[in-house]
Amino acid sequence: MSPTGGVLTAAPALPGAAGSAVRGLLGAAHTTVLAIGGSGDEPPVTIPRDPAREAARRELSKRMYHENDPSLIQRALNAFWDWVGRLLDTASSATPGGTLGLLVVVLFVVAVLAALWWRLGTPRRQPVSAPTLFDDRPRSAAEHRSASEAHAAQGHWNQAVQERMRAIVRSLEERTLLDVRPGRTADEAAAEAGRTLPSHTDRLRTAAREFDDVTYGGRRANQQSYQRIADLDRDLERSRPVLANSVTSTAHNTRQGAAE
Repeated sequence: MSPTGGVLTAAPALPGAAGSAVRGLLGAAHTTVLAIGGSGDEPPVTIPRDPAREAARRELSKRMYHENDPSLIQRALNAFWDWVGRLLDTASSATPGGTLGLLVVVLFVVAVLAALWWRLGTPRRQPVSAPTLFDDRPRSAAEHRSASEAHAAQGHWNQAVQERMRAIVRSLEERTLLDVRPGRTADEAAAEAGRTLPSHTDRLRTAAREFDDVTYGGRRANQQSYQRIADLDRDLERSRPVLANSVTSTAHNTRQGAAE
């Protein structure tokens, strides 16, 4: 209310400096109105609403009133957490038991995923092309064995399995039981070696599969898998090959004896 009883435009309820600025503008406008309106016996002059609002908008657009406003990143984070809060509220209201029921469901899902991960392990990734067994730098079987034992001593089972499989294949090449062929895969080496060492065919295939799993399939080896392939390496060193000529001669002698 004005001193003369007229209705003046009310100042917006704004906090701090912004509210003070608006009240100052309206006070100045009120003083101007009284000056224009003359004595208190004359009817009061009312400020139109739109000019008062525009004056307040111009005043509040000044930089001094926005120095403590939150940054764009802070506003985005606030909006995100508000959205998360609304989402959780909606989910808890739709779940039997409210928030406690939602927590039980989340824990159950996490437990199921952990059980599946423990049971199935890391998903195997199939290589795009057949991987080769050796790298570009040729090494002897003894060097591969030494490297595998060094990795095993440090608990690096993946590398220990890889080097021991390379030692097996390199040893068979050095004994001329396998041809030296660049680009040979572990599966190919196992299949070829199984023809001259038939008593170890299954173990050779298992070793090649473990090599592929830890090298290209994302699996992790352990001490037991390394020990299996190391035992195979030692057994192959003591094994005598079954040559094709020996098989043919044995079969011929068998047939000849049956004929007599």
